[in-house]
Amino acid sequence: MVSEVKTISGRGIPLVGNDIDTDRIIPARYLKAVTFDGLGEGAFIDDRTALKGEHPFDQPQYQGANILIVNRNFGCGSSREHAPQAIAKWGIQALIGESFAEIFFGNCVAMGIPCVTADAVTIKQLQDLVAANPQTAVTVNLETLQVQIDDRIVSVAIGEGTRSTFISGTWDACGQLVANADQVRATATKLPYVSWSNLTAS
Repeated sequence: MVSEVKTISGRGIPLVGNDIDTDRIIPARYLKAVTFDGLGEGAFIDDRTALKGEHPFDQPQYQGANILIVNRNFGCGSSREHAPQAIAKWGIQALIGESFAEIFFGNCVAMGIPCVTADAVTIKQLQDLVAANPQTAVTVNLETLQVQIDDRIVSVAIGEGTRSTFISGTWDACGQLVANADQVRATATKLPYVSWSNLTAS
């Protein structure tokens, strides 16, 4: 099972503001959910309610967009996995920003959602481009480390180790285990603290 993530194409959605934390992304009351299903409806729900339809996630021109363009320290606050899950359930497949909180970034990687970075001036230019023409095509290319919006191409960054796991498909830890189940079982039989009867029963 290989889940390579090399390019993400679609449309962008600008979300302006620094230090947008995980409680704003998905309020704590949603953490009672048993599964992540339906979390997309709750993404930014308190901000959206306060803005009465003016939040980008509610504006009609951004419906169906799949690349979120944010500012500094996005995803700070608690470590809740529900935050990237809510964004993903809304339809986001990649993020471009100035910087991301470390745990939020790690949770995104574990879900196959790349978070690439650029300087503040570049991010504002990208947000302005999308705001001016919400239907414009946006492509995040992890192989070239570039983002293209119409004819504008900018360089972005992501750690080389993370980048290589996306490109090779090895970001998907669960998928790797499933794909190599026979090897896992073979290794387990050599471990004195693993019961073979439990392995064969499963």
